[in-house]
Amino acid sequence: MKHSIEEVRLKTGARGILIDAPGAGVMNIRIIFRAGNKFVKKPEIYEVAHLMEHMAFGRNAEYKDEQAYESEFTKNGAYHNAWTSDAFIVYEAECADFEWERILSLQELAVAKPRFNEEELNSEKGNVRSELTGYQNDYSRLIWPKLQQELGEKVLTYSERLKTINNIQLKDVREHHRRTHTANNMQFIICGNLRGRKRKIIQMLENWDLKPGERFDMPMSNYTGTLPVLIRRKDASNVCFGFSFVIQRPLEPREQYALGCLNHILTGTMSSKIFGAARKRGIVYGIGSSAATDNWSSTWDFDGEVNSENANELFDLIAVELAKVINGDLSEADIDMAKMYLLGRHQMLAQTADQISNYYMRDYIVTGVYEPMTEAPKMIDEIDKGTIVSLAREFMQSGISGLAAVGNMNRSVVDELWGRVLGAI
Repeated sequence: MKHSIEEVRLKTGARGILIDAPGAGVMNIRIIFRAGNKFVKKPEIYEVAHLMEHMAFGRNAEYKDEQAYESEFTKNGAYHNAWTSDAFIVYEAECADFEWERILSLQELAVAKPRFNEEELNSEKGNVRSELTGYQNDYSRLIWPKLQQELGEKVLTYSERLKTINNIQLKDVREHHRRTHTANNMQFIICGNLRGRKRKIIQMLENWDLKPGERFDMPMSNYTGTLPVLIRRKDASNVCFGFSFVIQRPLEPREQYALGCLNHILTGTMSSKIFGAARKRGIVYGIGSSAATDNWSSTWDFDGEVNSENANELFDLIAVELAKVINGDLSEADIDMAKMYLLGRHQMLAQTADQISNYYMRDYIVTGVYEPMTEAPKMIDEIDKGTIVSLAREFMQSGISGLAAVGNMNRSVVDELWGRVLGAI
């Protein structure tokens, strides 16, 4: 979908990007605050950001409860949701093109004019307990908070988060909203047919009832090397694992594409060096890899599940293939095939307003900058073996890495698995 993009800074202090996609039949709206778990006032009320996000669609200046607000919001098919991460609370909405003004006005009620009350707080405490309890039964979710914690990030595990819910009072919810939901701390991404509408959108956003407030910096983590960690579950019939390599600097966009190319070679398809080879041998159903970056650091992550009897063989395979990469044993043919895959996937990212918004939001909300989608093909074309190998060496030899696993086994098993990887690199 062809589009043009413009960054806008409102006179209120809010900033965002407006994406004009003339062929869009919908309007996609994202409102973002740096208000996630790491911005909570004290760890004893860690879940207050999550609770506040749940309560935002409840009673507000015009509607008495969530049911009344939801009924009005969705009556013409519009969609809305919100989510909380370590750093952000993001409010999302998508609607038919003809009703974008109504939906943007309704977004203001949830974001700027909530009327938090005890009844909804108690209800959402129950809902959040249920949500987090469910996550504890999903072993793949258990891994990452524990690994983040072990690497030095100030996050809580799900069991620790559950214990904070009873500590949260209505005054805490109101305080978190008042401190974080301010004009200077707000970002927005709006994508749709904006021709002749930009001035109206800006005017509406500038009239939102938000105090100036503070623009929060992205939280900084002091990472350290760590030993592997085991989350022992007697009912676990296999080994669910995740491991990370960390460098303490952001990745440039061209480096993100280079690492994406390597991830495709290693775990991307049935013909990949780790995932494809493991499937061919019948030793694992799934394993993947990905990368993430922020203002201060970058992580290269691997995750998967393997039956206990196949774990040693899988980790030997991982170790061999990672060792090949840092030794420069990558074929130009594999790199060229991965580049073509990335190019094809990139073109497929721009089919809807939601996909376009996702693409720009990924970097913009973290760094405040963005690369036009039209620049990606050039950066993909410029990926070379030297950059890939150099990046892999930097990550794997940084001295900051760790593994977390869930399973019914002894700690010595996890130590041995991680030792196989570290011994090879």
